[in-house]
Amino acid sequence: MPSRSIEFESERQFHKLYCENPEHLLSIEKSLGVKIIARGNLLQMEGEGEPLDRAEEFFTLLQAAKEQGLVHGKFDFFRFLDQFNHKDIKELKELLSRPLRIQIRKKSVVPRNLSQRKFLDLILKNDLVFGIGPAGTGKTFLAMIVALHALLEGEIERIVLARPAVEAGEALGFLPGDLEEKLLPYLRPLYDAMDEVLGPVEARKLVETGVVEIAPLAYMRGRTLSKCFALLDEAQNTTRSQMMMFLTRLGEGSKMVVTGDLTQVDLPPKQESGLREAKRILHSVKGLHFHEFDNGDVVRHPLVSRIIAAYEDKDSEEKASRKKG
Repeated sequence: MPSRSIEFESERQFHKLYCENPEHLLSIEKSLGVKIIARGNLLQMEGEGEPLDRAEEFFTLLQAAKEQGLVHGKFDFFRFLDQFNHKDIKELKELLSRPLRIQIRKKSVVPRNLSQRKFLDLILKNDLVFGIGPAGTGKTFLAMIVALHALLEGEIERIVLARPAVEAGEALGFLPGDLEEKLLPYLRPLYDAMDEVLGPVEARKLVETGVVEIAPLAYMRGRTLSKCFALLDEAQNTTRSQMMMFLTRLGEGSKMVVTGDLTQVDLPPKQESGLREAKRILHSVKGLHFHEFDNGDVVRHPLVSRIIAAYEDKDSEEKASRKKG
């Protein structure tokens, strides 16, 4: 049977490639249709022509992904294997051929897939970007990373975080505590991003000094946001007037990112999402960019993308059934 070998610099480097778990090699065998034999720092593959070519290419790309910080543990490994099997290989090659790394203090952040890479590119190069897609695609986290990097590099003077508090009906006065305490449950994902790269102490200091401002949409009317990075999260729950009001706050030297998931609208049934309307009305406006994520871009547990897909399939079936009825 035809065979090929890949020799690594050390046995340790080879074992780290498949997360030091022999079961992962068995998954590769089953997925790619080859037999894998590991001896020291030597990887031997046996199989037919095309499967052998794919297996060799897989390990070459996996090694590059590992070196760039795209693959850390079990979930990353299986996500990468799934991408290799179900996505265009050209996309993976493009992602790995143009490394993008954002450094904040000692933390390095790299896009985990090509969709994240494109989203980061858009934010870095443009003043107003929409990121639309399911939970777990990293859209909010990536936007916060760019915002924090711009702040620490002196490109902006402050960060403004906003999110519609639909669950509270924007009636924040009925909730106990000061404004920040009332908004905290709604802005927790944004705080989590700050905590991860800066640590909770520095993140808290930025909020207390007003460098990072927590702003409910209702409080932004009449303001001009200059020299700042404004992030509107959960934008699918904005109304038309709220969305228009937020977008028209953009001032000189500022950036805006709007993120949301159009499958998770919590507005009353007959009220159109401000994000959906913005997508329809503004798609051709020069200087403004929309980026859409899909289920395959989810970077949480591999089950998450399957769960999302299952619910979306069910929703599609029910819509089709209602139309027939």
